[in-house]
Amino acid sequence: MTQKPHITVAHGDGIGPKIMDACLEILEAGGAQFEIETVEIGEKVYLRGNSNGIEPDLWESLARTGVLYKAPITTPQGGGYKSINVTMRKTLGLYANVRPTRSFHPFVRTKHPKVDLIIVRENEEDLYAGIEHRQTSEVYQTLKIITRPGSERIVRYAFEYARRNHRKKVTCFTKDNIMKMTDGLFHKIFDEIATEYPEIETEHMIIDIGAARAATQPERFDVIVMPNLYGDVVSDITAELTGSVGLAGSANVGEKVSMFEAIHGSAPDIAGLGIANPSGLLMAGVMMLVHMGQTQAAERVHNAWLLTIEDGIHTKDIFQLENSTRQVNTDNFVKAVIERLGDFPKKLAPVSYAHGVTLPKAQPANIVKLGTHKKELVGVDLFLDWQTADGRNPDELAEALKKVDSGDLDLIMITNRGQKVWPHGHPDTFCTDHWRCRYQVKGDTATIVHESIVRLLHNMSEAGFDFIKTENLYRFDGQLGFSLGQGQ
Repeated sequence: MTQKPHITVAHGDGIGPKIMDACLEILEAGGAQFEIETVEIGEKVYLRGNSNGIEPDLWESLARTGVLYKAPITTPQGGGYKSINVTMRKTLGLYANVRPTRSFHPFVRTKHPKVDLIIVRENEEDLYAGIEHRQTSEVYQTLKIITRPGSERIVRYAFEYARRNHRKKVTCFTKDNIMKMTDGLFHKIFDEIATEYPEIETEHMIIDIGAARAATQPERFDVIVMPNLYGDVVSDITAELTGSVGLAGSANVGEKVSMFEAIHGSAPDIAGLGIANPSGLLMAGVMMLVHMGQTQAAERVHNAWLLTIEDGIHTKDIFQLENSTRQVNTDNFVKAVIERLGDFPKKLAPVSYAHGVTLPKAQPANIVKLGTHKKELVGVDLFLDWQTADGRNPDELAEALKKVDSGDLDLIMITNRGQKVWPHGHPDTFCTDHWRCRYQVKGDTATIVHESIVRLLHNMSEAGFDFIKTENLYRFDGQLGFSLGQGQ
């Protein structure tokens, strides 16, 4: 007798325990084969003094199962509590977030009846790196991290998903007209990898117009791949367009572990009332079964759920007099889905998982080998917290800096909030107390050593300047590895 695979289950907070029990009942009735290892994460763990909301037994269980089925959790109010999702995604390398979005017209009210798209969101990098600092009295900073290996993995995953699921187009959203290096890298890698999939149509859009069109013309998209923050925002927009974020599930895929969850929160305001819609978590469970190779059970459950929606048996959140036949609580919704196992929807398109894998296998990152690129140090950006009793005059700052011995480096530019204010700044430019002072070596081919920067910092300290951060300036293979100042 074949031993059933094990899965790790977290029942979560708020409506989480109720909808998790509902989903497990439907999945098992549909023929899913698994043994459950239950773990506790979320609000109770936070309040026991664990700042990340995760007990150590979660990691031990996932090392055995490789699969986490997670209900929504509640993060307590107040500072100091770390996001469980971000912690797990980054700790376990869950780099690909896959969020299907589909309309169920006319049975669920929507202004966009033909939506059927997939959001593939990078899950570990970007602004979600969470590297933030307060640098002056007025200025706070967060670092946007985009890497070549991370971008390559998520872009390739999007194309593999499209190929395996017979999708015809992959669209990339970035803001590389402004963030030319970070988002520019993501766009460049998208174009490079697209050449390996000639049968798939590709396009790129700037995120602002892309998000606007996703909100108003979602039918034009098929698969959309994005960096982390954009994907988080756009996936919720598109899910809401189809009638409710409560209908959407998601997969977080890594090399060794994958996590499956609804995209909505724990809804503590309706916890205990027995009226929650388990659909989002159930659709995540269907994705989990496909990932585990249990495609027949996934197909049975998904089609029974579609037929339930088609028959107008709806929970309160999607009930509409013109589209629904019966409003039911959670328990009766579960019964309705189970009664329809083995049947297919008649108006909504049925699903089939028997002839292909919908979730590609995660791929290891392509790590650049040491010495692959020629890297030359050519200067430093020195950030200062500076103002005088008389104000914040960049010309005055420049004169003071010129009195400091800078060795083989020259002060070539001062910016404030990225805008060049010296030399030849505009008198109307507003300045804070946070200044970027760019020092570069003379000559297009000259380089410096780290000791040059150390000497500069020593001399700045001796002169009484409060430097708060440095960023080394490099050339890679003869090309500048840093952006110019705005207005430079």
